[in-house]
Amino acid sequence: MDYLALVKIGTLTALSFILAMSWTPVLSHFLYKYKLGKNIRSSGSTPIFSKMHAQKSGTPTMGGVLVWLTAIVITLFIFAAWRIWETEWLRFFNFFSRSETWLPLGAMFMAALIGLVDDYFTVTNKGVSGGGLSIPYRLGLYAVIAIIGAYWFYVKLSWDTIHIPFIGDYSIGFWYIPLFIFVIVATSFSVNETDGLDGLAGGVLITMFGAYGAIAFVQGRYDLATLCGVITGALLAFLWFNINPARFFMGDTGAMGLGITLGTVAMLTNTVFFLPIIGIVLVVETLSVIIQLVSKKFRKKKVFLVAPIHHHFEALGWPETKVVMRFWVVSGVAATLGFILFLLDYGLTKF
Repeated sequence: MDYLALVKIGTLTALSFILAMSWTPVLSHFLYKYKLGKNIRSSGSTPIFSKMHAQKSGTPTMGGVLVWLTAIVITLFIFAAWRIWETEWLRFFNFFSRSETWLPLGAMFMAALIGLVDDYFTVTNKGVSGGGLSIPYRLGLYAVIAIIGAYWFYVKLSWDTIHIPFIGDYSIGFWYIPLFIFVIVATSFSVNETDGLDGLAGGVLITMFGAYGAIAFVQGRYDLATLCGVITGALLAFLWFNINPARFFMGDTGAMGLGITLGTVAMLTNTVFFLPIIGIVLVVETLSVIIQLVSKKFRKKKVFLVAPIHHHFEALGWPETKVVMRFWVVSGVAATLGFILFLLDYGLTKF
């Protein structure tokens, strides 16, 4: 085990938390000063949701900027400092590498900017019925970013192999591209759907990025593990201010950026089949939305009082904090289970 790599990961994770905590007052002041708050409208199409969340109207969104901007600033600052001074300790802490972190950072930045525009449209009552970008348009933008990532993997890195746990590696040729696109789009959409209660998305993403940081570390991808650590540190700072009652919401800029990054990390570590386990909360949230839509279309009936499913539990009378914390528990257990299964599979592969 590379103990120095653990020092690097732990140090930069802590630095990310401290930096994010330090500039949160600046971000919070900006969001409140310019009234970039989410408008919870009384809608006839979503009466239960509107009633449950009416008190949150005006709470600023775009809080996800705290996470992705902190991660990008730390990454580029250390890289630039190393290139300027070329000291050994800066080289040691640099984790901006072509093979491991260029793609997830680039994907996160592009998706976060798209989400930022979507958030702006939402708070300024622009877009579809004043609600920002439509779902089909949003999915199309996810797909564009995913296509760029798929091209990078398949053409630039010559990747076309998928690992099936406990079975082996299989070359799937051109089919790697549509698989990559599906994983990225599905993960991004799922994180976006999960971001609906104070602290929910932030808390479950911490366990997921923590699990993938551990997976990357075991694989010897120390730069990627460091990136996961830096994101986790920033998420912890975000969660400090996002727990109920939230100072601000993650917004699409955070959900899109982090969702696409999580999917990209899963593909980089070639552990995509562990993603549904580690991200079980994302899977359940998305399935609840799909089931609800299909049932309403073909049966003209609802399966859930409100979808995604976290709102269903709210409608049943569960306090918001209870829903969130129980989802955190489920996510933590699932992430641990996914990591254990990875270790078992990795052991078989290595030995």
